[in-house]
Amino acid sequence: MISVEKREKIRRAYFVEEKKIRQIAREFKCSRPTVRKAIASAELETYTLTVPRPAPVLGPYKERIQELLAGNEQMPRKQRYTSHKIYKDIEAKGYTGSESTVRGYIGQLRREKKKRKVYIPLEFDPGIDAQVDWGEGLAIIAGERIMVQLFYMRLCYSRKLFMKAFANQKQEAFFDGHVQAFHHIQGIPHRISYDNLKVAVLRILEGRNRQEQDAFTVFRSHYLFESRYCTPGQGHEKGRVEEGVGFGRRNFMVPIPNVASFEELNEHLLAQCLADDQRRVDRQPVPIGEAWEMEKPHLRTLPAYDVACCATRPATLNPYSQVVLDTNRYSVPVDKAYRNLIIKAYPFRVVILHMDEVIASHPRCYGRKQDIFDPLHYLPLLEQRPGAFEHAKPIRRWREGWPPVYERLLERLQEQEPNGQSVREFVRVLKLHHDHPAGLVAQAVEQALAYGCIHADGVELCLHQLENPEVPLSSLTAVDLPAWAHVGQQSLDLNCYDQLLDRV
Repeated sequence: MISVEKREKIRRAYFVEEKKIRQIAREFKCSRPTVRKAIASAELETYTLTVPRPAPVLGPYKERIQELLAGNEQMPRKQRYTSHKIYKDIEAKGYTGSESTVRGYIGQLRREKKKRKVYIPLEFDPGIDAQVDWGEGLAIIAGERIMVQLFYMRLCYSRKLFMKAFANQKQEAFFDGHVQAFHHIQGIPHRISYDNLKVAVLRILEGRNRQEQDAFTVFRSHYLFESRYCTPGQGHEKGRVEEGVGFGRRNFMVPIPNVASFEELNEHLLAQCLADDQRRVDRQPVPIGEAWEMEKPHLRTLPAYDVACCATRPATLNPYSQVVLDTNRYSVPVDKAYRNLIIKAYPFRVVILHMDEVIASHPRCYGRKQDIFDPLHYLPLLEQRPGAFEHAKPIRRWREGWPPVYERLLERLQEQEPNGQSVREFVRVLKLHHDHPAGLVAQAVEQALAYGCIHADGVELCLHQLENPEVPLSSLTAVDLPAWAHVGQQSLDLNCYDQLLDRV
């Protein structure tokens, strides 16, 4: 074959310069048939293999390979001949070539047989359909590289996208993702499509029928949307959100987000989703944001209140005033150490209740076998048992990060009373954190030490002064005197007393 440039030169030499074929062949160092082909057509020729290339080593075994591949169609999917197994089969029959040659030939046969998957273009009505899916993405949170779970919801008409990061794909995260998405799109689509997620589907029945989890049915009933499930293994049935998962990860998670918390990461993702409203999807007449404005009137209105997106379960208090959730232990105030409690596990926090009273709340931990303490929960017990202060685990953890002024106060108290009373007095100071900001308490301790008030009452007085600073009295001036200012300044007239004598 010759290049298009050389073909063009041959044709120009023949038709424009009127050279002979023999001369052209000699000048361009090619055969006369090649020159004739270039003269006959300016189109570039495609190379077609008319005779199969010889395969002296593999050739005798090609028929056997084709036979084994044809037999695969009748065998169970997990018990079919692999390329390696076929290589071993023909090797036992005398094949002396490499395994890579066998793999290359099998790949060629499969490519020739395999048809390209094609799909029907779809069009959606405004407000009717949305699609939901999960994805994964890497993020650096508080200095640690974490694989976060990314919840996606996408409206099918406008392509408006919502994305939120969670630590896992549990049901409470699944529900919370929906609720936040509904508020983001300012409405509820009539129907949402899913994969066969375990948090939603209890059992796959015949056809498109599914037995849903009771909690998900209650959730759908509250927000009044229908659910639709894809055929197992056919993710293309919700291609809009499948595309959105990849788009969001490539555009919103690159470079890898480096944040202090999940809250900061989700603020970043929400800002990216809002910015995406300005994008115009190929072949669409208006940007995403404008299409969404047209879609909003067709969405269902939000209910008066949202479902609590949490897993609720009973818990029993252990001897250390803790309850257990997912191998982690969370502290409970010792003065509310009821035997039977309720845990509400939200995606990012844990709430502990007795009856309807919230008695403790903690950030949710996704590690394993961790102790999550609020040291304030143990102060009443330390007041009774001051000897345990030095070894109390919650206090030790707190001491690692509390202000140095606390240590100075404790040392001064122990110098005054080297017994349990000094610890009790110090615990009284720590209990001020129940009702006052930590920074203000530390400032009051600093001020009390400066005044020499080495006791809890002194710290509390300083705290009161900091919260309620005295307003200085303003001095009166001669400007703008009130109307009664002349009283007592006028001259005396004693003649007025003579009027009394006249009446006697």
